Amino acid sequence: MQPATTFTQPQSSGMDAPLPQRKWRRRVWTIAGIVIGIVAIVLAARTLRTGRTVRMSANAVTVATVERTVFRDFVPLRGRVVPRDIVYLDAQEGGRVERVLVEAGDTITAGQPLLEFGNTELQLEVIEREVRIIEQINNLRSTERSLEQDRETNQRSLAEIQYNLTRLGRLTERRNSLATRGAASVAEREDASDELSYYHALHPIVEQSSTKQEEWRVKRTPEIRDELDKLQQNLSIVRGKLDNLIVRAPVSGRLTDFNLKVGENCERGKRLAQITPDTGFKLSAEVDEFYLARVRKGQRADMEFTEATVPAKVSRVYPQVKDGQFTVDLAFDGAAPAGLIPGEASQGRLRLGEDVSAVVIPSGAFLEQTGGDWIFVVARDGQSAARRRIKLGRRNAEQLEVLAGLSANERVVISDYRGLEHLDGIELTH
Repeated sequence: MQPATTFTQPQSSGMDAPLPQRKWRRRVWTIAGIVIGIVAIVLAARTLRTGRTVRMSANAVTVATVERTVFRDFVPLRGRVVPRDIVYLDAQEGGRVERVLVEAGDTITAGQPLLEFGNTELQLEVIEREVRIIEQINNLRSTERSLEQDRETNQRSLAEIQYNLTRLGRLTERRNSLATRGAASVAEREDASDELSYYHALHPIVEQSSTKQEEWRVKRTPEIRDELDKLQQNLSIVRGKLDNLIVRAPVSGRLTDFNLKVGENCERGKRLAQITPDTGFKLSAEVDEFYLARVRKGQRADMEFTEATVPAKVSRVYPQVKDGQFTVDLAFDGAAPAGLIPGEASQGRLRLGEDVSAVVIPSGAFLEQTGGDWIFVVARDGQSAARRRIKLGRRNAEQLEVLAGLSANERVVISDYRGLEHLDGIELTH
C-alpha cells in the first residue's frame, strides 16, 4: 500500500495575487451608484427645464425695444353722432288707436295732433267725476249766495229798526205835546212810548247778530273762493283727460320710433315715439373701464370727420360699466360740422393729460395674459427670453408707460402669451 501524497498550492508573487471577493463587489456597487445618481440628476434637470421653458422660433414672436421717448397720454375714441336732445312721447291716457295722423320721419310742430285714441271707459269716468265736481261747485256757490243774502237781510233789519226808532221818537214827542194840551189820549201816548222802547231793546240784539254773521261771512268767503278755484282746476284736469285722447306733439322736431297702427290697444304710460328737436348734435362714445377714474367732464378730444378734425370736449360721464366699457358724451367745441347724420361714426383721441418723457414699450397682446405685471425680456445674445416682473403706468392704444422693471434699450416679447403663462423662459431658435 502506497502512502498518500499531499499537494501544496504554489506561492505566487504579490502582483499576481487575486483580490478578495468582498472588496471587488463593494467597488462595483459604488461605481454603479455614482452612475445612477448622475443619470437621475440629469433627468431631473431636464424634466425641470422642460416644465418651465419652451423652445420657439424667433419668427413666431414679436420683439420690441424699450425706449425713453415722449408718452402721449390719450385714449382712442369711436364716437357716434346722436341728437343733443331727445323728447320721449308717452301715452298719458291709453285706449284703442282710432286715427294715426303722422308717420315716423315726419317733421312736426309743437301742438300738432299725432294720433287719436278711443276710450269709452275713460269717457264715462270723466262724466261721473265731472258731475260730482259740478255738484260741489254749486253747493259752494249756494253757500256763498246764502251768506250774501244773510248780510243783506241783516242790513235791511238794522235799517228798518233805525227807521222805526226815528219815526217812533217823533211820534212820541208829538203825542206827549198833544197830551199836555188834552188833544191826545193817554193810551195813544203809552202805545207810542212802548213801541219805541221795544225797538230800542231790539236794535243791539240785531246789531250784535249782524256783526257776528258779517265776521263769519268775511272769514268764509275767501275759503269758499279758494275751494271753488281748486274745484275749477280739478274740473279742467278731468276734462283734459278727454283732451289727452288726442296726442299732440310737445315740441317741434323730427318724429322717430313711431309705428302705431289703427285698432291697436295701448296702455297708459306706454312709450309712443321719440321726437328729436332741432337743437343740434353731440357725440356718444364707449371707453374701456380701465380709464374710468381718469376721464372727467371738460377734457378735450379731437374727432375726425370727412373734411376736417373737429375739437370737442367731454360734457358728461356715465359711470355705469357694461361689458367692460362706460359711456361719455362729447359736445362740439364750436360749430358742429355741416351735414351730420344721426348714427354717423367718427374716430378720435381723448386727451387725458400732457405729453411727457417716459420709458415706454409698444402696446401688445401680452397684456391680456399678464395684466401688465410681468413680461419676457430677451437676452443680449437673442437666444432666449426670461420672465421678469414689471410695473406699468399710463396706457394708450400705442404705448405703455413703464414705471419699474425695464430699462431703455432692452428688448421684450410683446406678442400673444397664450400657453406661456406658467413658464419662466423661452428658448429662441433661429
